[in-house]
Amino acid sequence: MEPGWRWSSDVKPITGTDLCTVHHKGYAVTGRLHVLMDDGSEIEGGPGDAHDIPPSHDAWVVGDEPYVGIDLSDEMAEDAKPS
Repeated sequence: MEPGWRWSSDVKPITGTDLCTVHHKGYAVTGRLHVLMDDGSEIEGGPGDAHDIPPSHDAWVVGDEPYVGIDLSDEMAEDAKPS
């Protein structure tokens, strides 16, 4: 995801949900991603960090470097299937 990407700006209009409903499990390869949960808690991860992010969150790329992550979530695997 490119610098300036934010879930609530770039994906929310497509999904029609207030927050991301996917439970993400994976790790960061490059860049940094900041996550804001619906309860107000926040996490930030960068290269080499593993993550387990429950549904109901917003997220955005931090800094000037694109964020690349590997997401092993079942929901993301379903989204990646050809139509």
